[in-house]
Amino acid sequence: MARIKTLFLSLFMLLPAAAVSAAPVEYVMDKAHTHIGLTWNHLGFSDFRARFRDFDGTLVLDPEAPENSRVEVTIPLDSIDTNVPRLDEHLKSADFFDVAKYPVATFRSTRIERTGEKTARLHGELTLHGVTRPVVLDVRLNGMGEHPLTHKPSVGFTAEGVVKRSEFGLTAYVPMVSDEVHLFISTEASVK
Repeated sequence: MARIKTLFLSLFMLLPAAAVSAAPVEYVMDKAHTHIGLTWNHLGFSDFRARFRDFDGTLVLDPEAPENSRVEVTIPLDSIDTNVPRLDEHLKSADFFDVAKYPVATFRSTRIERTGEKTARLHGELTLHGVTRPVVLDVRLNGMGEHPLTHKPSVGFTAEGVVKRSEFGLTAYVPMVSDEVHLFISTEASVK
């Protein structure tokens, strides 16, 4: 009888630990190891690239039910970097982002649809230029585990998608500058 009590107490004591390990985990995007970029076509001759140097993002991952996970990212639009300072200033102007009036873009996930062992479609809402529209990103899990340098639980993802800038009221120079803008995000994120 004492053995059964000991076994029962041992199992009972393990329950909280098991519950904690199965709970959703919040990760913060590492700014030094994250790239948020975009590409568009210029006059049919070249694909131009830019990135955002500043952002804040969190991922809440539910390992037991990945479809319950969530993502939120905020990007100060004045952090755009095309490697051409004059173009950066033009993109910040009222012709495009109008950062004086709309300083940030935000993305909030609404649904995650698993498409494979390490892939998913991330459905969400992108707010840009005062307009909120649905966006779908194709996501690939690159890795998950203890980071070898920080020893913190970490994850890595790559996400890609396409938006039409005209749907957000950004219509300057269409079609000379493509309406379709390709988004690319590669991120490492770690537990706080």
